[in-house]
Amino acid sequence: MRYDVFISGYGGQGALLAGNLLSYAAIHEGLNVSFFPVYGVEKRGGSAMCTVVFADGDTGSPVVGNPSVSVILNQLSFDKYAAKVKQGGICIVNSSLVNTDGAELPGVELILVPMNQLAIDLGDVRMVNMVACGAYIALTGALPFKALEEGLKKTLPERNHRLIPANIKAIEAGAAAALGQRKA
Repeated sequence: MRYDVFISGYGGQGALLAGNLLSYAAIHEGLNVSFFPVYGVEKRGGSAMCTVVFADGDTGSPVVGNPSVSVILNQLSFDKYAAKVKQGGICIVNSSLVNTDGAELPGVELILVPMNQLAIDLGDVRMVNMVACGAYIALTGALPFKALEEGLKKTLPERNHRLIPANIKAIEAGAAAALGQRKA
């Protein structure tokens, strides 16, 4: 079994934290992991993206030209990277910020999740990355939800462990919204 995911947005949306979380969750499951973060020099507002590859065997290169799954958090990332998802793959899009009208991704399942709105409804727009992680694991079945809960303990600094229940709610909301879109 081998999974790869590309997550892209702008600095401050938590794309790198999401990749880190998926990495720790996969490690918790006993898998081999390769995590490759890339970000602009700006602290907030610049581009931020990462690739996570995890497998029960070798992960190979962390650089994935055509990912199986992409999680796209903003318009610029969609315009630049959505067409790179491989045939038969999934493109999970933050429909709160991304307009996909007229986009053609033949052979790719396009799932629109209002990630920002869900995070705002839960009380904190900064949880958009947790909503995205929930959508990813629900649509792929790549990792169990419990592994993400364990991963949060490693990903978040101890002073923020009090926020784990809120993050779990955001993961669950993302999962439910993504599955609802798939059935629609």
